[in-house]
Amino acid sequence: MENQKSNSSLKAIIVILAILLVGSLAYMYKMSTDSETTEKTLLSEKEQLIHDLEEKKASYDAAIAENSSLKGDLEAERAKIEELLAEVKKSKGDAASLARYKNQYIKLKRDYDALIAENNSLKDQNATLTTQRDSTATALGESKRYNDTLVGQNEKLSRTVEKAAKLQLLNLHIQPYKERSSGKLVQTDKASRVDVIRVSFTIAANEVAQAGNKVYYVQVIDPKNNVIGEKATEAFGDQSLTYSFITNAVYENKTMEVKETISGKDFAKGLYTVNVFDKGQLVGNTTFNLR
Repeated sequence: MENQKSNSSLKAIIVILAILLVGSLAYMYKMSTDSETTEKTLLSEKEQLIHDLEEKKASYDAAIAENSSLKGDLEAERAKIEELLAEVKKSKGDAASLARYKNQYIKLKRDYDALIAENNSLKDQNATLTTQRDSTATALGESKRYNDTLVGQNEKLSRTVEKAAKLQLLNLHIQPYKERSSGKLVQTDKASRVDVIRVSFTIAANEVAQAGNKVYYVQVIDPKNNVIGEKATEAFGDQSLTYSFITNAVYENKTMEVKETISGKDFAKGLYTVNVFDKGQLVGNTTFNLR
């Protein structure tokens, strides 16, 4: 009798162990299948990102071949695409890396769209200005009988040229940093760590504008509505401007990038406003946030 009970218990234990074994094998199979599916998905996303980057590089190559006034900017942005493409190709294709690379690509794509739109706009403006000049020159040569009319046309053209000759500021960008003892700048948006703020912008190429020294007044306003930096004041007619610093650019009718920094400490948390003035005229502004 006792032997029968013992055999029954043994059989029950064997059945339970068999069930557990089958369950473990099923779970391991599912985990293996899920892993393979995830790996295939990540590989597909990596290949698609590489394809998109190569297409964007080809688009930059085509734009640069036109030899536009923004060639320098286009080459700089193409270099960023090439650098990101190389990183993606070398990456192992994990989810975190792909997400980061996708975000970088989206930003570079926005920069590309803005740069191409600007390039097309400048080409249209130059074409219009050239047409207006040719038309006026022809009219002046026709006859002195139309002198009064031509004077009026010239005045209108002068206003057009004056407007076209104004320099455009593009890509106004702010980047806060922490400066290490070695002098290396490390990006950060944490107010307590920031001790350097870099302000950069691009002056667009303009064949009509007068070359020479260009002075810009940069004003950085903290969340408490205080101007930081030099806090110097300049008068322009009846108006006065309190600025953070002055930047001088030697402009030669070509696209050029301007970079300046403000050093400080105990920066307040919150939203900062940055304004760039050409004398008393606001020509660019943006905001950034410190947490």
